[in-house]
Amino acid sequence: MFQLAPNIELIFHEAGDYPARVRAAAAAGFSAVEMWGPTGVDAPARPKDIPALKNALEETGVSLIAQLAEPRTQFMIPPKDHSEFYRKLDEGVEIARTLGCPRIVVGSGTGFGGMKRQAQLDELTEIYRRAVSQIDGSGITLVLEPVNIRVDHPGALLDRTSEAVYVARGVDSESFGVLYDIYHSAVEGENMAAELAEAGDLVRYVQLADSPGRGEPGSGQLDWPERLKILQASGYDGPIGLEYYPTQESLASTRYISDLAGIA
Repeated sequence: MFQLAPNIELIFHEAGDYPARVRAAAAAGFSAVEMWGPTGVDAPARPKDIPALKNALEETGVSLIAQLAEPRTQFMIPPKDHSEFYRKLDEGVEIARTLGCPRIVVGSGTGFGGMKRQAQLDELTEIYRRAVSQIDGSGITLVLEPVNIRVDHPGALLDRTSEAVYVARGVDSESFGVLYDIYHSAVEGENMAAELAEAGDLVRYVQLADSPGRGEPGSGQLDWPERLKILQASGYDGPIGLEYYPTQESLASTRYISDLAGIA
């Protein structure tokens, strides 16, 4: 039903380096993986050997379906200078194209001090309009992730799916969409069906973890058959990133959600 993509920062780390984790994911029956930043400029990610990672992906036939933007998108004003983000975006796009990765995950950071919230959202929209224009023709889609501020990301600007949708509508590009993270949304107390209905086809990527605890599905209290049913009913049929902290051995941690999603 859904293509699942283990996050190789967190899952299959027992296998060794990143290429080995790709091979372990392939051996476990997965056709896709996701990762954090490629160069390791943001902890806790470690630098990747891009040629070796590319070889592992090609050797196994596994697709890399998402990577993070670097540096992390911590936009602040003043000063109104985001040149490092734009400069590194080109590097990230080049790496993504080398690895055959179609998505780069971006965020909001902590926002812009002294500005009303609506003005901050409009500023973020303008930043991403420029970013999309800069990477035009690359074939890469930027996906904007709202995150929970109750547990994991206190102080983040974007903590509501609806506000990420607002920004995406303002950017108004096929190369820009929303990342809907089931875990972050649940922690914020959102109604999943309502959020997905409002977002429509702006949802270009989905991630998951259980809540509470951010472990694998089955380790918390979320009703996963119901969650996947809601996701399917929304019309989303893209990949799902498994971005959780395993509470058991990596392969064992994937079995429950793999069975529900219809893969071995």
